[in-house]
Amino acid sequence: MTDPASATTDHHPYPQRWLALAVIAVTVLMIVLDATIVNIALPAVSVDLDISEANQQWIVTAYTLTFGGFLLLGGRIADFWGRKRTYLVGAVGFALASALGGLATNEALLFAARALQGTFGALLGPASLALITVLFTDAAERAKAFAVYGAIAGGGSAVGLLLGGVLTEYADWRWCFWVNVPIAVLAVVAAWRIVPESRAPGETTYDVPGAVLVTVGLASLVYGFTKVAEAAQSGDGGSPWANGPALTFILVGAALVVAFVVVEFRVRNPLLPMRLVLDRNRGGAYLTATLVGAGLIGSFFFLSLYFQQVLGYTPVSAGFASLPVTAGVLVAAGTASQLVPRLGPKPLMVAGGVFAAGGLFTLSFLGLDTAFWQVALPGQVLLGLGLGFTFVPLSNLALVGVGEHDAGAASAVLQAVQQVGASIGTALLATFSVTAITNSLAERPPTQEDPTAALVAQVDGYTTAFTWGAGFLLVAALVSAVLVRASKDDLPTGAAVHAG
Repeated sequence: MTDPASATTDHHPYPQRWLALAVIAVTVLMIVLDATIVNIALPAVSVDLDISEANQQWIVTAYTLTFGGFLLLGGRIADFWGRKRTYLVGAVGFALASALGGLATNEALLFAARALQGTFGALLGPASLALITVLFTDAAERAKAFAVYGAIAGGGSAVGLLLGGVLTEYADWRWCFWVNVPIAVLAVVAAWRIVPESRAPGETTYDVPGAVLVTVGLASLVYGFTKVAEAAQSGDGGSPWANGPALTFILVGAALVVAFVVVEFRVRNPLLPMRLVLDRNRGGAYLTATLVGAGLIGSFFFLSLYFQQVLGYTPVSAGFASLPVTAGVLVAAGTASQLVPRLGPKPLMVAGGVFAAGGLFTLSFLGLDTAFWQVALPGQVLLGLGLGFTFVPLSNLALVGVGEHDAGAASAVLQAVQQVGASIGTALLATFSVTAITNSLAERPPTQEDPTAALVAQVDGYTTAFTWGAGFLLVAALVSAVLVRASKDDLPTGAAVHAG
């Protein structure tokens, strides 16, 4: 493939970098949307394809397992095979998998399509972020580029809920899949001409043992925590952590990840160079991302349930009601892009964690008939502001200063820890929520004279989850305060990609 922009120099940035960012941003949004756009369509999909309640979780799990499991391998493929080439293959594959999902006539075909979406997403995600990393080397410009990424990462989930609600209510659930096809086609056509190729210099042999260990290990961890969350949500009375198969998958996954770390210290060309994780600032960024991923799940998942099951909102209304988060993210991401080069990443990451925690804590005051404007609106705006202030410096810190050889790997680690954090957060928060609901029903069982007791118990469960989610985000702020030492002068630049 001929590329008009495959050469590198050290002086002049690639002239079409902002156009390239616009193209990359579209596909990043597609990946983020896909994590939530299907959630609101789950009831319609299950009825249409006759999917049992027990198997319903596979619509989500088939995607998260393959996406989380293949991320690190996808990052290394992007580095060695070429980031643009990996991006194009990922986008085409994602579009074909989405088309297959929309055409599904039974649950097996739908689950297979979701697994394929996750697999190609694991190529597309790291390649997209790595391209941003090598395209923007000026500190101020890179902060702006990561502001775009941060806005998408923080607000895309809420947009997904809205779009999923609109498509499900006014068109058909199948459009939740088909909407990806024209987006991916446009992105591929534009990227072919605009986005420059880049690949890692030096030795590019693949670490096959490491790839097997981390792929199976991450998939096992994600699956185990998903089964814990499923057990918690089933409300069968037992402890979800006493679920034997789930614990087995978690322990096996953890053992495989530990074995992977040992292998990475020994092999010549590791899948994950441990210098990426052991750097104090970058390690702090990855740990913060894990905690933010764990806390963030408490907002969209439980808030969506509150709007629909307690307040009786339609899917579209629930989607619109979730938009204040996106508004807060957009405002904060734009502001953060201006402040990161002036203040450095640490103050914004700490402030962002505190703001986001305050937002979830505000949501913990929701009641059975609380007016939207009283609690839900200010809580979501605060949450969005916090996420915007967190994601922009977080992405910057996790990736800036990474050599061109490791850009895809560093990008993949950032996305992998968010994925694992979200899986752990789902399990933990669902457990806390179900426990609170059970205790509430024990204290105040529903009767004919008190028919609202069941709804009150649900609200107790959701607000408990918000409180714990706020705790995760506060710990994330604390981690940033203690581990991150980088100042504005420590944000290094690397080699740029530009037209030859």
